[in-house]
Amino acid sequence: MNINQDSVLAALRTVKYPGYSRDIVSFGLVKDIQVDGTDVGVMIELTAPNPQLGEQIADAVRLGLRNAFPNLTNAHVQLRIPQAAPGAPQPAAGAAAGGATRQRDPRIRRVVAVASGKGGVGKSTCSVNLACALHALGARVGLMDADIYGPSIPLMMGMHDRPSVTEDENKLIPPLAHGVKLISMGFLIDPDQAVIWRGPMIQKTIQQFVGQVEWGDLDYLLVDLPPGTGDAQLSLCQTVALDGGVVVTTPQEASLGVVRKGMTMFEKVNVPLLGIVENMSYFTAPDGSRVEIFGHGGGRTEATRKGIPFLGEIPIYTEIREGGDRGIPVVVGAPDSAPAKAFMAVAEAIRKQLG
Repeated sequence: MNINQDSVLAALRTVKYPGYSRDIVSFGLVKDIQVDGTDVGVMIELTAPNPQLGEQIADAVRLGLRNAFPNLTNAHVQLRIPQAAPGAPQPAAGAAAGGATRQRDPRIRRVVAVASGKGGVGKSTCSVNLACALHALGARVGLMDADIYGPSIPLMMGMHDRPSVTEDENKLIPPLAHGVKLISMGFLIDPDQAVIWRGPMIQKTIQQFVGQVEWGDLDYLLVDLPPGTGDAQLSLCQTVALDGGVVVTTPQEASLGVVRKGMTMFEKVNVPLLGIVENMSYFTAPDGSRVEIFGHGGGRTEATRKGIPFLGEIPIYTEIREGGDRGIPVVVGAPDSAPAKAFMAVAEAIRKQLG
């Protein structure tokens, strides 16, 4: 392989930030690349005063470059590390590139983000039913509503109690509904109150939902992301090491075109794509005929194109909407129904992937 700035940058994208699934390039740590024949120089700039972390990254950079370029002669890594203020404690090795510490509780085995890129495709409906389906499969499950501006999890799960607080660590105790632990901005504000915040407040709230909630022992923490690829999504990826992302789409190209941007976001921050769910896949009319209101098969086609699993299709059923409005997801309210079985199949596919 030829050694040039582009190929060196590509090699550095394989170097993960310690404790994260993201690479050092996407974290913005690579400030300069110099190539002189088979000699390579890389400048790494940290934002936290942590020499031990810097050396760990430098060693990983050297190893990554040698693996990428067998003809490499020398790999020079220059570190820029800010000075700590007098008397300030040294950050832990798991400190994030932006200065925030890694907040994933070791008692949480798997963290999975449910995303869409586009609003109105039933992502939150899928999130609550998948959470309840995983619980029905015997797992301990938490559900975090990361849609700060438009929280809908309290309504769909039929829970409106405010979280209590632990006496010792002053952490929020998540309310329990249908066997699933929940946290949402909807529990913390009045129903008609609008959240009018800029990015830093969104980031702080996401960090608190991860690190300041007493989740306890969980097999899965599902995170219902808002539409788009903005502050909430980026904050989550920077705060916790995600085990994977599930993308929800409807069959038509208008949805898939935006969903592709959501998948690209996961790829850029090195979050594995667990697969695609096609929601509102078709409708069965009273006479038994099948009506493909939004087309059909777009989710499966996109999964094939991306080389990722197609997790399943969820048809349009009145029972799904009614369950969301009543706060009793269809997986709970009608577990033997066709829509509940469709969600159970998707949950089983996710569970098999994650082990």
